[in-house]
Amino acid sequence: MNIVFRIFYAIAYFIVLIIEIIKATFDVAVRTLNGKIEPVIVEIETELKRPVSQVILANSITLTPGTLSIDVDSKNCVIKVATIVPRAKEDVIPFEAYIKGWLE
Repeated sequence: MNIVFRIFYAIAYFIVLIIEIIKATFDVAVRTLNGKIEPVIVEIETELKRPVSQVILANSITLTPGTLSIDVDSKNCVIKVATIVPRAKEDVIPFEAYIKGWLE
């Protein structure tokens, strides 16, 4: 892939990550105040094949308030994630496509 596209995806990843951190911070604050917390552990399948991409995704999940990466299974492309409420895959890892374009 062209280096210009990789740079674009890297910049887009960081912008989306910052936006998701801000959104999640407000969501966690509201849920903490109103008590609507239902902790769960989910296994998220990822399209990322390279271990470095999976680790960056797992770290991004952990940086986002309300989620915590517990385990990365590189062989099966699965990340085990603890969340404060049940969420869809797209809500937990909205930046996966940007990491894929950047590093895969």
